[in-house]
Amino acid sequence: MKRALQLAENGRGTVSPNPMVGCVIVADGEIIGEGWHRRYGQAHAEVEAVRDTVARGLGHRLEGATAYVSLEPCSHFGKTPPCADLLVSNRLGRVVIANVDPNPAVAGRGIARLEHAGIAVVKGVLEKEGDALNSRFFCGMTRKRPYVILKWAESRDGYLGFPGIRTKISDTLTDALVHKWRTQEDAILVGKNTVAADNPRLNVRHWTGINPVRIVLDHQLSTAHEQFNVFDRDQPTIFVNSLKGSENFPSRYQDSQGGFEPGYLKIDPSADELVEMLEKLHRIGIGSILVEGGAMVLNSFLQKGLWDEIRVIRGSIVLGRGVRAPRPEGILVREQTVGRDQISYFSSPK
Repeated sequence: MKRALQLAENGRGTVSPNPMVGCVIVADGEIIGEGWHRRYGQAHAEVEAVRDTVARGLGHRLEGATAYVSLEPCSHFGKTPPCADLLVSNRLGRVVIANVDPNPAVAGRGIARLEHAGIAVVKGVLEKEGDALNSRFFCGMTRKRPYVILKWAESRDGYLGFPGIRTKISDTLTDALVHKWRTQEDAILVGKNTVAADNPRLNVRHWTGINPVRIVLDHQLSTAHEQFNVFDRDQPTIFVNSLKGSENFPSRYQDSQGGFEPGYLKIDPSADELVEMLEKLHRIGIGSILVEGGAMVLNSFLQKGLWDEIRVIRGSIVLGRGVRAPRPEGILVREQTVGRDQISYFSSPK
């Protein structure tokens, strides 16, 4: 199961809003095939593992073998056929699972199908590790909102920068790490003030991977024009506003030839706008969001308790004045030194 979880991790940043899943097939104490869900809309882990077994010339050993799968095999037709049926048709003898799938379309039905076919099922092996692996997927299924990570860089004396002025705090090594984080999440969110002051591109130019969907909080659409990089159509952008809405929204997985047309998500500014925004983003398939600022946006998420992780980068520079950084909350999980910077990771106590 450790190997299955390790394989599943390879799908981070490419399979959302689906879960990351790995599968290892074992016969007579020997691994005969393994695979993972590589990309949204493509073959699931069990299919890849069976294909790998056959490619090794070991397909005849599938009957009676054991499959170790990090998540309950699906039992419904989605973008791919049911994986439970695949395991049944290949007459495996046992399936070991880390997590039961909370998706109502599965939720025990995959296990029931396997057991009905006479396949022994073992549940809950390395369940906590599986929970951590797919925390984004489970958040969407249980809370009906994206998984939210708050991230900011602050000076050694606790400032984000100077009002309306772009201020460089983290060093180049940390910049590369932040761009890696961006490849691992569905979307990156900033407010209009950050766009106006910094004119960020919000892409992954310092890392290799898929650009996130840019989400800009801008009630009056003051940044939705060619002056700003967020409107460049080089990657998907959604403007959250109170003026107009779209029927179709850009996906980070779609073909970018010809450019990405921006999407417009309309919310009611008189209501609880963050809650409404997260619910609507969940419905259009955004499974996780990296919130990068500015101060007003970050504090709004903190005050509402609408976050799951916090990552604070503390640089080596001292500013002496400026916009105060938010105070991190939650449980300090770990700290990391990258170049001259110190990074603290917090998790929500919920």
